[in-house]
Amino acid sequence: MESAPMKTTEIPSLPSTPSIRWQCRRGMLELDMLLLPFFDTVYDTLGVEQKQAFIDLLAFPDQEIVRFLMGRQIPDSLALQSIVQQICGFKLG
Repeated sequence: MESAPMKTTEIPSLPSTPSIRWQCRRGMLELDMLLLPFFDTVYDTLGVEQKQAFIDLLAFPDQEIVRFLMGRQIPDSLALQSIVQQICGFKLG
């Protein structure tokens, strides 16, 4: 009797840590002061989905990221909303 093949969960390939850190360096000092400390302190503790949401956030233009972090605009994705809340909580804590 043959057994069914085991299902494996593929873990998405994430960019390298230095690459992500470089993407945290933005054209606005205010964003550098929020994103870099969050990355240096929290990123490694995030789950894969949260890491992907952070990477997705970095793909937005600076002005839109500022609007997200200032609460002037809410991201469409729940994952992005969650990572924005974590960043805002980090800067307040």
